[in-house]
Amino acid sequence: MPEDLYAVADFCLIPMGTAEPSVAGYIAECQRILEKSGLQYKMHGYGTNLEGPWSEVSKAIHDCHLAVHGQGAPRIATDIRIGTRTDREIAPGTGNEGKVKRVEEILAK
Repeated sequence: MPEDLYAVADFCLIPMGTAEPSVAGYIAECQRILEKSGLQYKMHGYGTNLEGPWSEVSKAIHDCHLAVHGQGAPRIATDIRIGTRTDREIAPGTGNEGKVKRVEEILAK
């Protein structure tokens, strides 16, 4: 068993108690943090897919919280889903992409 599991995650960080209803600026700051992390990520309309070693994924989400609090958000709620598997090897950076590709293959039949 590997020391650090490969994690395929989806998270939605929600700044709360901000002066404006738009949270785009806060999310942009989180995306800057993810870019610096070196992990594979992809933002979508209601969150971000993120993958890599479990400890690095967790640290990246932690660092997003720090950055968004640093932008002035007094509270943050984050929903996180993390999947791991040990029945086969997942090539780094292909976890989320592989899931989508498999469904597209089935639809193409």
